[in-house]
Amino acid sequence: MIDWHSHILPDMDDGSRNTEESLSMLKALKVQGADTVIATPHFIANAESVEEFLKRRQKSYEELSLAMDSDCPKVLCGAEVKYYPGIAKMEGLDKLTVENTKLLLLEMPMTKWTEYTLKELYELASAKGLTLVMAHIERYISMQEKDTLDKLLENGILMQVNASFINGIGTRRRAIRLMEGGYIHFIGSDCHNMTTRAPMVGTAYDLIKKKCGEDYFHQMDRYGYRKLNLK
Repeated sequence: MIDWHSHILPDMDDGSRNTEESLSMLKALKVQGADTVIATPHFIANAESVEEFLKRRQKSYEELSLAMDSDCPKVLCGAEVKYYPGIAKMEGLDKLTVENTKLLLLEMPMTKWTEYTLKELYELASAKGLTLVMAHIERYISMQEKDTLDKLLENGILMQVNASFINGIGTRRRAIRLMEGGYIHFIGSDCHNMTTRAPMVGTAYDLIKKKCGEDYFHQMDRYGYRKLNLK
């Protein structure tokens, strides 16, 4: 089982503050059934260069790796890249993809997206050789035109939702409908700590099995591992 979105690397962003907190989150995820966690610290282009970010990320990952043991899932490095107008021209985007893949997790603005924004997403998905993954798509979909998700899919863009969207009593039904419609590809805990934003991806996967069936869950799981070139 994979956690596709986490802020688990210590002292990288507004997520884990230190190695001890990171280990607590990783061990909680292992108990929940996750054997692979994608570390996706925030990358904001106007805050630092790609090279600076990668240097910080490597240092954080190495510190965490030294403390990890067999009770921890495998950690793969990626980034949650903040969209900005003109991002299609940015150099080094390919260096921010999930380790050993072309998957780029993109955080979109919480507004109605313009035609320019959508056109730029389609350009990124085609011209750059990247596979875009919309981070926590549930945050934006109510602000967009009804056919936006279909247009994204038509252009090869994939969708990630947070476990809280599936776990939430008020949002669960909508999440399941989107899954059954083929709009959701990946689930992430988006965990930041062990208190206010703790990892709860295991509960979400259990609900998927219950509502959508074991076959659906295993198909989704296998698809994820293939995208990571792991299985």
